[in-house]
Amino acid sequence: MAVPSWLERLRAAGKTALVQDGKRKIHYLFEDGKEMAEEYDIKTGQLISRKWREKNTLGGTGKWQVEVGEPTSPLLGALESELITESSSNPIFMRKDTLSSFQWRIRNLPYPKEVYSVSVEEEQRCCVIRTTNKKYYKKFCIPDLDRYHLPLDAAALSFTHANNTLIITYQKPKEILAAEEQLQKELKKIKAANTGDGDCKTQ
Repeated sequence: MAVPSWLERLRAAGKTALVQDGKRKIHYLFEDGKEMAEEYDIKTGQLISRKWREKNTLGGTGKWQVEVGEPTSPLLGALESELITESSSNPIFMRKDTLSSFQWRIRNLPYPKEVYSVSVEEEQRCCVIRTTNKKYYKKFCIPDLDRYHLPLDAAALSFTHANNTLIITYQKPKEILAAEEQLQKELKKIKAANTGDGDCKTQ
């Protein structure tokens, strides 16, 4: 039996929708018990955030793991907030996509553009950020390409640097653009609850 494609898995998942604050929030529940929550801008259809949650070893609900969007949790304890304030000068890595590309931003990197290099490691299926001054190193994957079983293309990768932020862009392959367009059509068919009444699984 063939392994279901990612688009087929999304179609088969249980879905609930909520429209709130100009966003369409979609909650997915997969057959294996994993949950995925996404937020889209209603006007543009652009993905704002994506996070995952799965059962822990004791069968309880685990914490949300952010894949796309701001990495910080809105429910920070006083100690965590204090630690974040103290380390506010450390590089902050986050993913923030556009309609046509996957994009990552690393804040608090003050070095000039010529210091950085970004490359594709095809065998490890990841991208690597290096600096000639050895001050920053980061290896990261693109889960979307893994889900669609697509190869990494070095020609799709580019980067720029401005305002102490390194911005890395990977142009989405045509296969993913087509799948996302199809998914958006299907998500719009889901009857969504309007305004927030507190009863939303994506919270």
